[in-house]
Amino acid sequence: MKKAFITGTTGQDGSYLAEFLLDKGYHVYGLTRRTSTQSFARIKHLIHHPKLTLVSGDLIDQHSLTYAIQRIKPDEVYNLAAQSFVAASWEQPVLTGEFTALGVTRVLEAVRLGYPKAKFYQASSSEMFGKVREVPQRETTPFYPRSPYGVAKVYGHWITINYRESFNIFAVSGILFNHESPRRGLEFVTRKIANAVARIKLGKQQYVELGNLESKRDWGYARDYVKAMWLMLQQDKPEDYVIATGETHSVKEFLQLSCQAAGINDWHSVYKHNPAYDRPAEVDSLVGDATKAKKKLHWQPSISFPELVKLMVEAELKLEAKTED
Repeated sequence: MKKAFITGTTGQDGSYLAEFLLDKGYHVYGLTRRTSTQSFARIKHLIHHPKLTLVSGDLIDQHSLTYAIQRIKPDEVYNLAAQSFVAASWEQPVLTGEFTALGVTRVLEAVRLGYPKAKFYQASSSEMFGKVREVPQRETTPFYPRSPYGVAKVYGHWITINYRESFNIFAVSGILFNHESPRRGLEFVTRKIANAVARIKLGKQQYVELGNLESKRDWGYARDYVKAMWLMLQQDKPEDYVIATGETHSVKEFLQLSCQAAGINDWHSVYKHNPAYDRPAEVDSLVGDATKAKKKLHWQPSISFPELVKLMVEAELKLEAKTED
């Protein structure tokens, strides 16, 4: 039985990855931070699975990581944990650096010291491209991050390459463009829109307040993207890959399609601009070229952008219909 160690198990990607690996017969070990109130909402349906073991530890505690890797001796390590909300990275830049940058080094050190045979996956991000140097962005595109989060992710990306080249560790980075789902955190714009539109439809609120509507992203489905992570670690040679749909859509389009999915005819009537949500340094447009992943991993996105928006809005309508304010 293969063993996998996941940091960020309780997050969107971690929960989908845990499901995926459990279905493949893995024993999954999920790292969780010790807090007075645990949040297992995304994995509550998995919590009693006989092949899921939650492990206490923290990305800022080297000993807990090294001890876990030494004890478990996992075949695969997936580092998904991070301070991943871009807006918060300006408010907490040092904390973002500790988790999103140095946290990667600590996990890599745990692998190097504890079980160097493990294959390592690092969750890199399209935010590393920032003020883009070419369109579309591919594995060779230079980075120009525009937020503390993007800067921290660039560090994590390059330290992964450094450990691969310095210590002969099977270490790869997946440069994942935006990937969404009903499990996305409410602070992220896609889930915020889907939830707000559902609440407006049900008479629970009047407006959705947003920043720049013209910002464009390459949005895919998170469940598809965790499969790509796994595929990267099944290869004979460690390489980095861009994972993206190759399409770009604006925040305005996401809002329009969300209203359409909820049966709201005029999106203007439910939208308000709030400058508080404008970024200090905006990333105007991101779109990825996943040609390498399609060719070498045989990976393809499974659903379209309109289907993704509809899936998220329908999930929010069901959720809000059951929830009292």
